[in-house]
Amino acid sequence: RFFPNAFDEKQNQHVWWFWVLKSQPLNCRFLPNLRKASNFIVLSILSSASMAASAAFSVSSPPLVPSSCKIRRPFLLLGSKSFKPVSVRASVGNPSISIDDKVSVQTKTSKWQWKFKGNSIGIHYEEHEGEKSESAKNILMIPTISDVSTVEEWRSVARNIVQRDGEVNWRATIVDWPGLGYSDKLKMDYDTDVMERFVVDFMNSPESPMSHAGNDDIVIIGGGHAATLAVRATQRGLLKPSAIAAVAPTWAGPLPIVFGRDSSMVTRYGLLRGTLRAPGVGWMMYNMLVSNEKSIESQYKSHVYADQSNVTDAIIQSKYELTKQKGSRYVPAAFLTGLLDPVSSRDEFLQLFADLEGKLPVMVMSTKGAPKRSKAEMEALRGAKGVCKFVEVEGALLPQEEYPSLVAQELYNFLQETNASSS
Repeated sequence: RFFPNAFDEKQNQHVWWFWVLKSQPLNCRFLPNLRKASNFIVLSILSSASMAASAAFSVSSPPLVPSSCKIRRPFLLLGSKSFKPVSVRASVGNPSISIDDKVSVQTKTSKWQWKFKGNSIGIHYEEHEGEKSESAKNILMIPTISDVSTVEEWRSVARNIVQRDGEVNWRATIVDWPGLGYSDKLKMDYDTDVMERFVVDFMNSPESPMSHAGNDDIVIIGGGHAATLAVRATQRGLLKPSAIAAVAPTWAGPLPIVFGRDSSMVTRYGLLRGTLRAPGVGWMMYNMLVSNEKSIESQYKSHVYADQSNVTDAIIQSKYELTKQKGSRYVPAAFLTGLLDPVSSRDEFLQLFADLEGKLPVMVMSTKGAPKRSKAEMEALRGAKGVCKFVEVEGALLPQEEYPSLVAQELYNFLQETNASSS
């Protein structure tokens, strides 16, 4: 279970976690005594499933938008402090701006040492530049938080954008989260504040790869929870980007969105989190639930990708290898149990965006095949205060990886529009 809100998505798939947690430990020949373990509390969570799943989270119908608002042409923002909300629906087709396939893209891969609470944590990042990098403006791309999060999900989009030859050229940096992807995976107490601090330090630290760009001249592009974390940090004044693009934004982790956040459930989440982090039993549980090819394939086909035929053996193998790295379970343990949620309600989610009204351009990219609950949260941002552009593309929870050309086109349009408004 990698991405938020998958319990209710795709009929016959929403009980996957319940089935695994309930059946696997009792039948697994490697864990004959697991059901007796004092700290194994997953079944106690399941005992509340029937009641919590029906009452823990309700959503209202998304707002209706007149068809006249769904324009297809790019729009120009009225000014640096005046943003006109627009809503468009993207269709699959040839990009309106040509890409020269012969243009070379320079790629640099490196590690930055993040100093945090006495630790030096190796952070993996990539830089992609076109031939006219001297005058290029900067983009920071942040992967969706998940068990299989990695810079690879943005790589094709980044290369697509930086190789375009337009009035403004772009340089893209993609960074892995601490504890995920190819960054170091220390056993730390990961939570929303830690992840927010990381993004802030990566952009603002004098030793950061982004230090040459200038904080207020960077466009942040994030997926899922990453997008909402970037919006939250900007709302709190910790970041000052020139624009933000939120791709399939989410805010609720897997368990809280289904079981709720009352005190009894929060206690159980803590016990489950402790179990997943524990030596021995935690690693075995993680291997059963996440770190195996069948589980990864099931999740990708059920809610991560919109088209099952796009899920290849190579993708599954690549993601599987990520889950086998030492320390790979610590961030997922926090994400699963809601510790990485930037907000705790839809009202708070909408308020984050509303507080950016008139301060900078914000685009939201929804997806046609998003899971039911994820889709409802994205749709709540259609026409919302603080959102100057809303588009819908093919895909589910990872459109940037499944449909990179389409996502790149919409992002490039937004980049050109925001640049025109500020010039």
